Amino acid sequence: MAIIKMADGASLIRPCLIADSILQLADGWSPVVVLAALLVVRDISDVMNNTATAVVMAPVSISMSTQLGVNPDPFLMAVTVGASCAFLTPIGHKNNALIMGPGGYAFGDYWRMGLPLEVLVALLAVPMILIVWPL
Repeated sequence: MAIIKMADGASLIRPCLIADSILQLADGWSPVVVLAALLVVRDISDVMNNTATAVVMAPVSISMSTQLGVNPDPFLMAVTVGASCAFLTPIGHKNNALIMGPGGYAFGDYWRMGLPLEVLVALLAVPMILIVWPL
């Protein structure tokens, strides 16, 4: 039920306005570069719940793909993959928080393994998304 309320709130942020701002920054860039930039969602997911991140960013990605005149599927998959990459903090996903106490982990311990993992996912995700869901 709470996720429905998040979706209602997400409609208030005007996804077209956010998409316009992102596309103005990326003016003249290839849609592939814009798709790669959309993986910034993974950084949001580190400080906000991954489901909420996906709910907020999905309309933005659809608006961006519509404005670029390309297939929205790869943009939605970039949001999905990015929202699932909550490796840098225990905040982003409940499993991270769940093992923090019993494992004796400190907040900073997540960076040691999480940062290389996020970089690896980003390097692999963009080519794989473009192969499976072409623009």
